[in-house]
Amino acid sequence: MTTINLFLLVTALASGLIAGLFYSYSCSVNPGLGALPDANYLAAMQSINRAILNPVFFFSFMGTVLLLPLSTYQHFGTGRFYWLLAASLVYLVGTFGVTAMGNVPLNEALAKTDLAHATAKELAAHRLRFEMPWNRLHAIRTYASVLSFALVILACINPFDK
Repeated sequence: MTTINLFLLVTALASGLIAGLFYSYSCSVNPGLGALPDANYLAAMQSINRAILNPVFFFSFMGTVLLLPLSTYQHFGTGRFYWLLAASLVYLVGTFGVTAMGNVPLNEALAKTDLAHATAKELAAHRLRFEMPWNRLHAIRTYASVLSFALVILACINPFDK
């Protein structure tokens, strides 16, 4: 195993982990949370949004932001380059960009919401402003991260030929 292939393996691992996280969230967490009453839904989302900010998550989410372009650069001039370039662009725009410009601002607005002192009508309004836009953005980043991961896998099985 060469250093360049080991680096590509770590890139594939990180991108696969984040794709799996977003996919599993879409299949289980979102439907489960969607069934909760407004106050419980909003409280659960506040808790999840705090809990996910940890080193394990950052390894896959931010690590992929760094690893994909670096791995792409390492494979310039090879049969893997364009697969990795596509994976990088899809991830940077569709996963990282959507999260940073869409999901995170929604999470930050929700974090500032005082649920304990909100009326039922206010809770319903907060949920309406949050849930549908957040889920729509989450779907985009999920598709993007899965596509990016698939592109990395295609790079892995493509001959190196340098």
